[in-house]
Amino acid sequence: MSNATGTAAGAARIAAEEDLADRMVPRAELAEWRDRFGLEAGLTVRGGNGGFSLGLLTEDPVGQVMGRWRAFLHAVRPHFPAFQMSRQVHSASVAWHEQVGPGWHMAEEIDGHATRQGGLLLGVTVADCIPIYLTTRDGAAFALLHAGWRGVAAGILERGVGLLASRAGVGAADVAVHLGVGICGACYEVGPEVARAVEGRDERGASRLDLRDALAGRALRLGVRELTRSPHCTACSRDRFFSHRGSAGRDGRMVAYLGRPLG
Repeated sequence: MSNATGTAAGAARIAAEEDLADRMVPRAELAEWRDRFGLEAGLTVRGGNGGFSLGLLTEDPVGQVMGRWRAFLHAVRPHFPAFQMSRQVHSASVAWHEQVGPGWHMAEEIDGHATRQGGLLLGVTVADCIPIYLTTRDGAAFALLHAGWRGVAAGILERGVGLLASRAGVGAADVAVHLGVGICGACYEVGPEVARAVEGRDERGASRLDLRDALAGRALRLGVRELTRSPHCTACSRDRFFSHRGSAGRDGRMVAYLGRPLG
């Protein structure tokens, strides 16, 4: 995957992303986060052979989807014995996890996860919504958020930065943020109520909304100094990514993940 572009304020550093040569689990990772923070940060992608969808509530047969999940968990298990995700409800709820035992853990009605536990891989499912990766500068504490327009409007970024900073005993300026692959503003047409809720715009009809622009502005207002973003759009590049909007609701799901590996 190509390099990220700057934020609306032009203050972001460039974060390199690279494709991993993994035939069983097609995915892309933030190489810079591995090198700088010691964290594995990435996203499963469409891949070939009909696509590597991990959506349990999509049109794909459940048996095939579970087979892909087994492949994904097998691929990460040597360094991540525990995997944490949740049933997402487009909220601003972020949970702190600690002393999580081995296995696949599913929480209810949570859209963000934070921890300092090594060997615990955090995951959120996406197919247009923005996965937000957060870490303290030393990589000791980190968080992963699922941000659709309702979550952005409800303040999930603010909640995630606040929780991570308070648990780590740092300020927002010591939190690095990456806004991952999601739908772009040109592809995301919304009604006036959405534009008003997210950006406070007084629109009379449909308009375009760039969630990463909105999140970048919120992050900078919080005092975040290190902010990067992916330039990739799920709807523009359906050959590489799944898009709920681009497929009229028929597409699969990807999993964004973040964790500090053991060993």
